[in-house]
Amino acid sequence: MSDKPMNQSRRDAVKLVLGGLATVPLMNLVGMAAAQAEELPHVDPATDPTAQALKYVNDATKSEREQAKRDGLPPNEQHCANCQFVLADSGEWRPCSLFPGKAINENGWCSSWTLKAA
Repeated sequence: MSDKPMNQSRRDAVKLVLGGLATVPLMNLVGMAAAQAEELPHVDPATDPTAQALKYVNDATKSEREQAKRDGLPPNEQHCANCQFVLADSGEWRPCSLFPGKAINENGWCSSWTLKAA
């Protein structure tokens, strides 16, 4: 048998369980940081069906934004960097809620462009 009284070993077991439970959230934080650090694949307008449906282009100057007549800004000032669907404030390639799991170019444009709320 053990030299420790029964109460001492129970305390040790409880400490071990509580310590293990405390490490789970920390491990999740480390895993999420690593996942966010990975760069998203870029949207390819030539092969992505959503991009084709929304007439997305990586360069807004080559878009149909003049004909689209979207409210908010003059067509020559409309691009992904000032659209409400973009999920990041900086970076050349940014996540967009219209293209889950992919990144769009900050200078791109699509027919769903909507001015970001101020």
